Order: sequence, then C-alpha cells, then structure tokens
Amino acid sequence: MSTAASERETVGTPVGDARITWYRDPVPARAVVAVSHGAGGGIEARDLRALAAALPARGYTVALVEQPWRVAGKKVAPAPKTLDAGWTALWPALAKPGLPVVAGGRSAGARVACRTARELGAHAVLALSFPLHPPGKPEKSRVEELTGAGVATLVVQGGRDPFGRPEEFPEGTQITEVAYGDHGFAVPKKAGTDEAESMAVLTGAVLAWLDGLFG
Repeated sequence: MSTAASERETVGTPVGDARITWYRDPVPARAVVAVSHGAGGGIEARDLRALAAALPARGYTVALVEQPWRVAGKKVAPAPKTLDAGWTALWPALAKPGLPVVAGGRSAGARVACRTARELGAHAVLALSFPLHPPGKPEKSRVEELTGAGVATLVVQGGRDPFGRPEEFPEGTQITEVAYGDHGFAVPKKAGTDEAESMAVLTGAVLAWLDGLFG
C-alpha cells in the first residue's frame, strides 16, 4: 500500500474505540492529513489507499481513521452527532505530532470533517466524494455543511457521482473532477481510463493543493 512506515493506534472515545493507522516517511513532515471513511466502507477505499501511498514521501503524514462503529464491527453508521463525537474525541491524537492537521474524509467522513473543522481548529478540509444530496434528491442539499466548514476546502468528486456531480456544486467551490468516477471513484471500462490514472488525478490535485497551503 505504501512505502511509508505504518503503525496503528487505538484511541478511546465516549462512543467506543477508534483506530488510527499512521503512514509516515523519513522526510520532515509539514502537516498531518487525517482522513476517515464513509458510511458504507472502511479505510481500504481506493482513494484513501492512494493518499496513504502518495503523500508521506512529499512531507505529509497520513492518518487513516476508523470510526468507533467500524472498529466495533457494526455495518451501519450511527447518527451524525455520534460520528462527530467520535471524531472530536480522537482529534487530540491527530494533533499530537504538533503539526497542522488537515481534516478529511470520504462521503460521510467528509461531512464530519466539514461540520467540526472550525471547532477543532483544523487547518483545512479535504472532502472526497462529498455527498451533496441523496441520489435523485437534489432538493435535500447538504451544501451548508460544506460551505460552513470555515477553512480552505478542496472537494474531489467523481464526474458521475449520483450524490452530486461536480457541476452541481456552488460557484467558488475549489473542486477537482475525477472523470467518469462514481461515488467510490470507480470508472467504467468504456471510459478509456483506469483506476491508476484516476487515482493519479486525485493524488496530484491533493498534493498541489497541500503544497499551496504549506509550501
């Protein structure tokens, strides 16, 4: 997955134990990029794996965060307040290295990062596959969560994400499109591109954004 050294850390929270898998590189780190999974999967998601493989060598420690419900083996994510409580409680462990922390996540994890960024003092937010609305229900927008983050925010969105295509996001959103990608950034064979190319687009955009913040 990554040439960077990895270690696991269990962090107790009021809603159960969370787990952080750290990816570090010998090069001096400029920031911690902490990313959590969505409501339907774990840290094995292709975009999270790609970030863990690409970022450490460029000076960004990656912390892949497993929320307590996932560590406990449950298949259904709890209510947003419970997700936020778990993330808030483990934040001191993410900040412990003494570096600026970029709060991030995919899907539901991105929502958590946006909702808590200002309160926790996150330096920025990385929102992967932000679920702008439920599929087929654009009227049930969650745009206020995204715009309310209060810090620099990068959205990386699949071009055919049913939870919100890139063109649906408000003007002024800093957004990178993964062409033909669905909510999990999978691309169809007929697209003429593959997973490696799509993940290179994603990691390249994230690295350029981070270098702009910390360069």
